[in-house]
Amino acid sequence: MRVLVTGGAGFIGSHLCGKLLSMGHRVVCLDNLSTGSKDNVRRLEDHCDFEFVEHDVVKPFAVTVDRVYHLACPASPVAYQSAPIETLITAVMGTKHALDVALTAGARVLLASTSEVYGDPEVAPQPESYHGRVNTTGPRACYDEGKRAAETLCSDYFRQYEMDVRIARIFNTYGPHMAVNDGRVVSEFIVRALQCRSLPIHGDGRQTRSFCYVDDLVDGLIALMEYEGDNAAEPVNLGRPEEIEIFALAKMIHKLTHATEFYNFTARPQDDPCRRCPDISRAVARLGWAPVTSPWVGLEKTIAWFKDRIRKEAVA
Repeated sequence: MRVLVTGGAGFIGSHLCGKLLSMGHRVVCLDNLSTGSKDNVRRLEDHCDFEFVEHDVVKPFAVTVDRVYHLACPASPVAYQSAPIETLITAVMGTKHALDVALTAGARVLLASTSEVYGDPEVAPQPESYHGRVNTTGPRACYDEGKRAAETLCSDYFRQYEMDVRIARIFNTYGPHMAVNDGRVVSEFIVRALQCRSLPIHGDGRQTRSFCYVDDLVDGLIALMEYEGDNAAEPVNLGRPEEIEIFALAKMIHKLTHATEFYNFTARPQDDPCRRCPDISRAVARLGWAPVTSPWVGLEKTIAWFKDRIRKEAVA
């Protein structure tokens, strides 16, 4: 098949492009490089079935494809809080333009949504039936509400046009190709530990997240895209169903990097979720999918990649 990946030069998108090529598909990678990087897809550029298109999804575009994976949107708090209006517009108008491409081409489309649609949840783990607790005027709302609106658009295209849509609610994901300065907790902790700097702990560090290795997440996205069963347009959680306290994550990274433990405790950011953990029973039942990479193995691979990245940047 010919497959479009918007945001294909980003962290998750670049891994998805590589996996799709390895499966024999032709891939069109579309990205405006605002948060993505050509370095992430450099290894794919010589592949005869890979095409890179520099374009902003906020503007309409046209391409004939069989599948659309719509990942284009700033995803790290540093990125979306520094450009909140652009983030909200990208989440809404970018999704509309991706849906219009799929509608014209008769293609199936998958939206990369997020666990942030649950906000600071009152239940844990979070099932897809939970409608969330989001502060609509807070500093995270541009992303949280943007993705909620994107899910609404997909659902309305499904109802109004009978479009073939999929919605993936992605929980915290980590691995190679994360930006060094993107501010997400895994990359932030690893980079600081490797540089012998203090790790910033918000509050007492007892807030939890669930961390899924990127290879597992990509397998889940592809499984959801190709799911042919009933209720395919319903959202599906994709993540590792294991809560890890932030302070425990910091200790794991210190141990794996052999760095001296050094912390800087700061105030919790506004609307920072206390607990984040997916109920993946829907993904298990419908897709036969569950993460297989342990946190220790995934973090070892990620640390090795960051070591190499930091070394190359130092040489350059």
